Amino acid sequence: MISTSHFHPMLVHFPIALVVFGFMFYFASLIFKKEENLAKTAAYLLFVGTLTAITALLSGILFTSDLSGSAGEAQETHEMFAWITVGILFATSLLRLFIINKNKSNSTLKWVEFVLYGLATISVSITGFLGGSLVYNFMMPL
Repeated sequence: MISTSHFHPMLVHFPIALVVFGFMFYFASLIFKKEENLAKTAAYLLFVGTLTAITALLSGILFTSDLSGSAGEAQETHEMFAWITVGILFATSLLRLFIINKNKSNSTLKWVEFVLYGLATISVSITGFLGGSLVYNFMMPL
C-alpha cells in the first residue's frame, strides 16, 4: 500500500520538467518566429506545468510532516519558493490567456511573458534544488 507521504515526491518532478521545457520551447519560438507550433507547445506546457505545480504544492502542504530545527528552516524556505513559483506561473498563465484571447501575440506583452516564464523557470529550479537538499541533507540515512 502506498503511504500518502509518497505523493509529494512522486508529483514534484512534473512541474520542474514541464516548466523548464516549456520555457525552452517559448525561447525557441522567439528565435524561429514563423514556427507557431513552438509557441503553442510552450503555452500548453505552461498551463499543465502550472496545474502540476499547484498539485505538488498542495501535496507538500497536505501530506508531508513538519520538521523542526535547521531542517524546519530548510523546509520553510523550500515552501516559500514553491509559493513564489506557483504565483509566477499563475500570473504567466493569465497573461498568456490574455494574449491568446486578445490576439496580441506580436505585441510587447510577449516579452513580459518571456521574462515571467524565465523567472518561473528559475524559481521552480531553486524550489527543486532546495527540496533535493532537504531530502539529502536531513532525511536520507548515511
